[in-house]
Amino acid sequence: MSSNPPGVGSPLGPLADKLTIETPEQTALDFAVAGIGSRFLALAFDTLIQIVIGLVLGIGGSFLIGVISAAVPLAAVWGFAILILLFFLLYFGYFALFEILWNGQTPGKRKAGIRVIKDSGRPLTPAESIGRNLLRIVDWLPAFYAVGMLSAILTKENKRLGDLVAGSLVVRESSFSDLNRGWQTSPAPAGPALSSLGAERLSPDECALIDSYLHRRLDLEPHVRFRMADEIFRRLRPKLTLPADNTLSADRILEALSHERRATSGYN
Repeated sequence: MSSNPPGVGSPLGPLADKLTIETPEQTALDFAVAGIGSRFLALAFDTLIQIVIGLVLGIGGSFLIGVISAAVPLAAVWGFAILILLFFLLYFGYFALFEILWNGQTPGKRKAGIRVIKDSGRPLTPAESIGRNLLRIVDWLPAFYAVGMLSAILTKENKRLGDLVAGSLVVRESSFSDLNRGWQTSPAPAGPALSSLGAERLSPDECALIDSYLHRRLDLEPHVRFRMADEIFRRLRPKLTLPADNTLSADRILEALSHERRATSGYN
């Protein structure tokens, strides 16, 4: 994994570094690391949503507790204890819940065009997302995310403590747009037409792997290129439907799979 000098294409200025991740399949994926400015914008938007929800919860909960405690005095103690628990869940559970349901994004992150992923480029698991966000307790200390801000400034990929523990990083959403574009721009493969190979049975990770290979194959040494194509093909072969008289190379089949995927459902 390597980081390059800051880019200048972000709407928020030169806040994103280019990060190259080497996958277990020996394929390089490029991501633009989200800068502190875009992360602060996302946090501000999410905090605004939390404040609105908290006000509704606080006013409504206090009114309900007041009504119930008039008849059952001890209900006030339990009611406020439950209300405190709900505020805790609102603050910490909000981020984890959205990141789990929205694949690494909260409303604020979606607004700012950023997303949380693993250092390996894979999505976070629910447990990793929960652990990452529980560390906000420490990141907040002593106030106003001082520890989190200091950690982001001192680390190369702008990581707060939660990211360091969970092995995650925040990248710009445009990174995924750059990866997805390959399904729409690669030239049609030369040679005889192929029948359906079963591209619809491939997972998003497998499709992204093919896409990354097709983007970078011309930059590879021939022996590396064809070895990598063979390795990817062997991994995918159990899911494919190949003609009995197939004589096509792995490279040619991967091209055909990319175009079949584009013609049927595209890559999302």
